[in-house]
Amino acid sequence: MLSFEEVRKLVPQKYPFLFIDKVIEFQKESRIVCLKNISGNESFFAGHFPDFAIMPGVLILEALAQASIILFKKSFDTEKDKDKVFLLASANIRFSKPVFPGDQLILEIDTEKVVSKAAIVKGVARVGEKIVSKATLSFGVADKESLTG
Repeated sequence: MLSFEEVRKLVPQKYPFLFIDKVIEFQKESRIVCLKNISGNESFFAGHFPDFAIMPGVLILEALAQASIILFKKSFDTEKDKDKVFLLASANIRFSKPVFPGDQLILEIDTEKVVSKAAIVKGVARVGEKIVSKATLSFGVADKESLTG
C-alpha cells in the first residue's frame, strides 16, 4: 500500500528513529497494518542486552505510535501540514514475547475513537501469528507554535 519512501514522507521521525518499513493494509479512519523488519544492524542492539539482542519494548511502542500517525495523516489529510506535532498522551501496553534480529514485526492499529485533533487506538504487534505486545494509545495533534509560545 505504501512504500518506505512514502512512509518516510509521512512520519516526522527520521533515521535512526523511523520504525515503519511499509504499510501493507489501510482502511481510512479505521485500520492500518504496517511492517518493520528487525535487522541485527539496528543501532539499539549495541546497548540493549548486547550479548542477547532483544528489541527494546519502548521502541515497539514507538513503532505502534508511528503506525498510528500514518493512519491519522492518511485519514484526515494532515500530511501536507508540516506544523503539526503528534503528542502521545497515554499508553497502556503489555509485552508478552521478545522481538529478535531477523524477526518481521507486524503492527496492527484499529481506531476506537477519532476526532479532528485526537484519537484513541488499539495496537497489536505480532511476529508471525504470535502476539508480542498489545497497547491502547491515546494521542493529540497540536500546532508547533502552541508548544513554543
